[in-house]
Amino acid sequence: MSRKVLLIEDDPALQELICSFLTSYGFETHGYSDPKKALECLLVKKEPFDIVVLDLMLPGMDGFDVAKMIKSQLDIPIIISSARTDIGNKIYGYDLGTDDYLDKPYEPRELVLRIEAVLRRYGRKSELVVSDFTIDESSKSVMMAGYPIDLTRVEFDIFLLLVKNRGKNLSRDQIIGSLGLGDETKHRTIDMHISNIRLKIGDDAKEPRYIKSIWGIGYKFTG
Repeated sequence: MSRKVLLIEDDPALQELICSFLTSYGFETHGYSDPKKALECLLVKKEPFDIVVLDLMLPGMDGFDVAKMIKSQLDIPIIISSARTDIGNKIYGYDLGTDDYLDKPYEPRELVLRIEAVLRRYGRKSELVVSDFTIDESSKSVMMAGYPIDLTRVEFDIFLLLVKNRGKNLSRDQIIGSLGLGDETKHRTIDMHISNIRLKIGDDAKEPRYIKSIWGIGYKFTG
């Protein structure tokens, strides 16, 4: 499976060069000149990407503000690619949680190496082990006692949210809001997804080991 790169770069020639070069190395690359359109793709439409390559000098928004918005909602690696090479900008970028800072101009091959290095680090930290489960956020897969659990994407997102809030009561509205499922999503839809998850992990709703129903509220992970 090819890895997906979101490139936010307003120089058309450089954007085309980088997209072409990354494609030649097996990356599926989507380039945007307008940071607002890139954010809509990533945060509103929720298109899945493995990494963001971000310029700082962009039309309408500063790249640091773009990085803040992304990092506030997603755990996705960001490489800053910028001609703003002073140490103050680099420190600020790292303080925001970005993962690498590449000074322009650079050889495209260096960008490939940086992307691969960052993805390797993220691959190692994307695995979450809780109770009987090993959860890989990057591949959206769940193993239970060494066996794969076939969850749909929504089921995975709900399960991960419960696991990350282990021991906390989460209302159905909190689940809907946290996952951006939309106000039209009914409570019974969440109940249906929970029921499917329980079935797949062998959890008895009457005597749950992992997911407990909280009467009048919602659910919590107790495993």
